[in-house]
Amino acid sequence: MRIITLAAIACLLAACSSDNTEQTMAPTTSTSTSNSSSSGSWFWPFGGGSSDDQQAADMPQLGVNSYLWRATLDTLNFMPLASADPVGGVVISDWYAAPEKPDEHMKVTVYILDKRLRADAVKVSVFRQIRAANGWTDAAVNNDTGIKLENAILARARELRLASQP
Repeated sequence: MRIITLAAIACLLAACSSDNTEQTMAPTTSTSTSNSSSSGSWFWPFGGGSSDDQQAADMPQLGVNSYLWRATLDTLNFMPLASADPVGGVVISDWYAAPEKPDEHMKVTVYILDKRLRADAVKVSVFRQIRAANGWTDAAVNNDTGIKLENAILARARELRLASQP
């Protein structure tokens, strides 16, 4: 009985512990500190507030560098996207077949690894398949393909950053 009690206490203590990760909250754009608003936006987190609150809610909160995110979407704009997660920084394309090579298709996954605009903040994985008699089979990808895509994304991100500076 004593062992069960100690195990239960240990579980309770473990549940109360912190993993020491930093949690940040998005800054609010409203300068009003009054909670007596008739809209009740101080209580309801999904809208109903002022137009400033609504504009802030409409803006996506990126978990990665915004220039790298936009550059990734711009660089892969010719491919259909299967998934795009701006918080996690992952863009997954769907299979794309170039019109001049209908028996070959490619898929790209881009990982944005940092909030800073750095050369090592982008990782690209490329997958290629070739049509065979029994369906699609995996094929080797040129090692330079991923590196060239990373360089194109970084170059576009630099262009976007320079264009946004006054």
